[in-house]
Amino acid sequence: MPAARGAKTQTFIQNVCENYSQYNRIDPDLYVNENIKRGLRHADGTGVLVGLTRVGSVQGYIVRDGERIPIDGRLIYRGIDVEELVAGFDREKRFGFEETCFLLLFGYLPDDNRLEEFEAALEEARILPEYFTEDMIIKAPSPDVMNKLARAILSLYSYDEHPDDATLHGLMRQSISLIARVPVIVAHAYAVKRHYYDHESLILHYPMSGLSISENFLRAVRPDGKFTPEEARLLDLCMVLHAEHGGGNNSAFSCRVLTSSGTDTYAALAAAVGSLKGPRHGGANAKVMDMFYEISRELKDWTDDEAVADYLGKIIRKEAGDGSGLIYGMGHAVYTLSDPRAILLKRYAKQLAARQGMLEEFLLMESVERLSPEVFARVKGDAKVICANVDMYSGLVYRMLGIPEALYTPLFAVARTVGWCAHRIEEALTGNRIIRPAYRSVAGSAAYIPLSER
Repeated sequence: MPAARGAKTQTFIQNVCENYSQYNRIDPDLYVNENIKRGLRHADGTGVLVGLTRVGSVQGYIVRDGERIPIDGRLIYRGIDVEELVAGFDREKRFGFEETCFLLLFGYLPDDNRLEEFEAALEEARILPEYFTEDMIIKAPSPDVMNKLARAILSLYSYDEHPDDATLHGLMRQSISLIARVPVIVAHAYAVKRHYYDHESLILHYPMSGLSISENFLRAVRPDGKFTPEEARLLDLCMVLHAEHGGGNNSAFSCRVLTSSGTDTYAALAAAVGSLKGPRHGGANAKVMDMFYEISRELKDWTDDEAVADYLGKIIRKEAGDGSGLIYGMGHAVYTLSDPRAILLKRYAKQLAARQGMLEEFLLMESVERLSPEVFARVKGDAKVICANVDMYSGLVYRMLGIPEALYTPLFAVARTVGWCAHRIEEALTGNRIIRPAYRSVAGSAAYIPLSER
């Protein structure tokens, strides 16, 4: 019987896990003694240089005379500061994500005609294969949209007449197709999740011609299909800020690692989705909101700095929060004094919070940002410079846009797809070597013991 087999499996796993550490423990001191670059990082937290890229750059410090010196953060797309990019299309009151996609894929800003052609190509490419939603999404619902997205991307391999085409033309064709289709897949996967797991009506909206990606996404995930231009522009900004973050971030590097092996685009992008799902990467935005729900429940006076600081101390000491000791939304692998994405989102979030009567929630978030560095230094005895990262305010913006938490990380994937594709193309055309770092064995020697003598 299945139940009996399940019981035996559980008993076996319980037994073998009890003494697992006896045979598998690695002394943490060995990482220091052997000069191991854990997480591909040096002891001071800077990343190990493993490649070159023209796609994007993340700057959060400078190294002078061997010392890491904090600076205000900069995020650069193809040589253009993202703040300058955002200011450009914001002045003209137009959407910027499609323009950003063009820039990241091709390396330069398009003129009106070229941008119009690109938008037309995206519109044409976003139509999913016939019966794809029925066969690949509805028939196998998932409680987690990210897992469904990864599976759906892998499934697209079967619908591509030339899935292993690694020419520049082939890679661009697949990239444009994925950038266009991922938002539709996410919207459909969420609708199916709502239906099967939340017991809501199943409503699927077909993409509408003439709308931007952000407009179509809001239309797709709302049962009534309604949205305001202001909401669409704010979501568009979020996607621009999430589109790319250098070749060293975990998901882009995952995509590059798989690409270096010569595998197909769909496998490489599915791996990136799996990476982004993790709470130490893209999943952090949902973790931020969970943390704030807890803080807001536990504290009676959100304006009491001492009470907020005390609770942050409990989170760091693992006495509160999810037990990780992390203040989600604070700190970054590269940014030190500031994260430019957080600064931009914070500006828009404050305006929207004031209009929607959520200013108290915003001010609590601002207090956590302001107090965390001092609390962290006091509790941990660490003078490391930390700042709010993009996840601190992106979750709040999504909440104010009425976007459910189940879509926070999938929305990140919708935006980051273009960054992954740009890095895949660059790796495929310029890398020319499989990525294969080394691990030093510390297992020692052991003799084989015959079964009858064990």
